Amino acid sequence: MTTETEKVDKEIEKLEILPEKYKNILAEIKKVIIGQDEIVEELLTALFSKGHCLIVGVPGLAKTLLINTLAQVLDLKFSRIQFTPDLMPSDITGTEIIEEDLSSGKKSFRFVRGPIFANIVLADEINRTPPKTQSALLEAMQEYKVTAAGETFHLETPFFVLATQNPIEQEGTYPLPEAQLDRFMFNLWIDYPNFQNEINIVKSTTSSNTPQLKKIMSAREIIESQDLLRNIVVADNVIEYAVKMVNMTRPSAPNSPDFIKNWINWGAGPRASQYLIIGAKTRAALHGRFTPQEEDVRNCAVPVLRHRIVPNFNAEAEGVQALDIVYKLLEKVS
Repeated sequence: MTTETEKVDKEIEKLEILPEKYKNILAEIKKVIIGQDEIVEELLTALFSKGHCLIVGVPGLAKTLLINTLAQVLDLKFSRIQFTPDLMPSDITGTEIIEEDLSSGKKSFRFVRGPIFANIVLADEINRTPPKTQSALLEAMQEYKVTAAGETFHLETPFFVLATQNPIEQEGTYPLPEAQLDRFMFNLWIDYPNFQNEINIVKSTTSSNTPQLKKIMSAREIIESQDLLRNIVVADNVIEYAVKMVNMTRPSAPNSPDFIKNWINWGAGPRASQYLIIGAKTRAALHGRFTPQEEDVRNCAVPVLRHRIVPNFNAEAEGVQALDIVYKLLEKVS
C-alpha cells in the first residue's frame, strides 16, 4: 500500500522530470516552426493547464502547421475544422445515420462521430460561422462531452481547442460574445516574423528536407502532468496579487485606477483570477520551480486579460485598445 509520503515523493519526481520534457518538446517544434517562441510557450502552458486558446493572426503565419506539429510531438490525435457560414452543429459533433443489417434487413441508427472527437482541435476562423454552430463547439469545450439524440458521448482527454480568427476581414462574420470569449484561457496574437526569421522560413520551406519529429510525451503522460500541476501549492500573497490585478480591471471596484474608470465598460470576471493562478502554476513547473511567484502571474496577464476587458467609447475615441490598458495596469500593479 502506497503511503502519503511515497505519493508525494513520486509527484516531486514527476515534477522534476517535466522541465526536461518541456525543453525537448520546444526543441522538436523548433525543427518546423521558426520564431514564434513566445506563442509556442503560451500554447504549451494552456495545454498543460487544461485550458483552450483563441489565436488571432492574418493568414499565412503557419497557425495550422504549428498546431499539427504540436500534435505530432505529443502523439495526439489532431483534427481541423474549417468554419464557414453554412457549417451546421452536426458537422462538428457528429450525426446519426440509418444503417441496414444485410443479413436480417433490420435498420438501426448509428452515431458517426464528428471532428470534435480528437485530442487537439483546430477551429479555423471560428467567427465565420453562426452562433448556433459556435455554441456547439464551446459547449464541448466546457463540458468535455457531446449529446446527440438523447445519448451522451464523452470526448477523449486531453482535449485542447485552438480557435483562430482573422483580424482583417470582418465583413460577414459573427464575433464571439464576451461570455463565450471568457471560455478561452488565453487570447494569443501571432505577428509577422522578423526579417531574419522570414529568411530562415523561406530557406526551410522551399527545400526538399522534411524534419523528422520525435514523440516526446503520450496522452497518458500529459493527463498525469495536468492533474499533477493542479496540486501545486500557491502562496497566499501570489493569489492575492492575481485577484488584486483582476479586481482593478473593474470600473466599479474601489481600488481601480482612474484610467480603468475612464476607459473600460466591463472588467474581467473571477475566471480570469483562476486562469492567472493555474497558468502561473504551470509556467513555474515547466521552468523547474515547485511554486509560482508573482512574476509568473504577470507573465500570464496579457493573454488572460486581453479578451476579458471591454473598452468603452472614450478608449476608442482616444485610440486606446485592450492591450494598451493591460500594459498600463501591469505598470500600476508593480
